Amino acid sequence: MSSALVDSPVRLRPQVGAPAGTTPVEPAATDPRAALRIARTGARLLWRVLKPAVAFAVFLGIWEAAPRIGLVDEIFLPPFTTVLEAAIELIRTGQLGEHLSASLTRSLLGFAIAASAAIPVGLAIAWYRLVSEFLNPILELFRNTAALALLPVFVLILGIGETSKIALVVYASFFPILLNTITGVRTVDPLLIKSAASLGLSPVRLFQKVVLPAAVPSMFTGIRMAASASILVLIAAEMVGARAGLGYLITAAQQNFEIPSMYAGILAISLVGLTFNGVLVTIERRLSRWRVQSER
Repeated sequence: MSSALVDSPVRLRPQVGAPAGTTPVEPAATDPRAALRIARTGARLLWRVLKPAVAFAVFLGIWEAAPRIGLVDEIFLPPFTTVLEAAIELIRTGQLGEHLSASLTRSLLGFAIAASAAIPVGLAIAWYRLVSEFLNPILELFRNTAALALLPVFVLILGIGETSKIALVVYASFFPILLNTITGVRTVDPLLIKSAASLGLSPVRLFQKVVLPAAVPSMFTGIRMAASASILVLIAAEMVGARAGLGYLITAAQQNFEIPSMYAGILAISLVGLTFNGVLVTIERRLSRWRVQSER
C-alpha cells in the first residue's frame, strides 16, 4: 500500500477559473528598486508641474492684492478677479472669440509663409557659398530694418486690409528663422560630417541624415523667436488700422476706458504666446530625440 502511494503521481487541483492542465503560480515579489524608480519619476514630474504653477500663483496673488491694499490705483490696474470677470463676459458675448480668430488667422498664415520660405533659403545660403555671396548683401539690408518701421510702406503698397498685416508678419518672422537656420547648419560638428563622408554617404544623404538633424535645435530657436515676433508685430499693426483682432480689442477698450477688458485682451495675447511656444517645444523634442536631455 505504501509503495502504491509513493509511485502514484501527485495531482494538483487547478484553481477555479484557471485553464485545465495549468498549475498555480505564486505572484512575484515586487522589486523595491523598480518601485523606487517609479516613485522618483513621479516626484520629478510632479515637481516639474508644480514649479511653474507656484510661480503663476504668486504672480496672480500679487496682482490681486496690490490694487486691493492700495499699492496701485484700482482704476488703472484692476484686481485679477475683476479682469477674469471681464474676460468671461467677452467670451460669453462672443467678442473675444471673434477678435482671437482674426488675430490667429493672420498670425498663423504669415508665420507659415515665413517658415516655408526662410528654411529653404537658409539651408541654401548655409550649404552653398555662391548662394550666400549672392543673397547676403540684400538680406543684410532688410534684416537691419525694423518691421514696424515698414508698416506705412506695407499699408501704402498693399492697402489697409488683411494683405498688409499678413505681409508684415511674414517680414517680421522671416529673419529669425533664416538666421538661426544658417547658424544651425554652419555650426554642425565637422567631425560628424567627415565621419559620415568616410562611410560613403552621398552629399544629399549626408545633408539629410547628419546636417539637417544636427541643425534642428538652432532652427527651432529661430522658429520660436519668429512665433513670438509674429504675434507682437501683428498686435501693433492691429492697433494702428484694423476693425478686428486682439490689438484692436485692446485699443478700443483703452479708448472707451474699459480697463478690465483691456487687460483681458492682454491676457489673451499672453495665453496665445504660451500655447505657440508649448506646441513648438513639443515638436522640437519629437524631432530631437537623439539629444541628451538634462535631468535638472
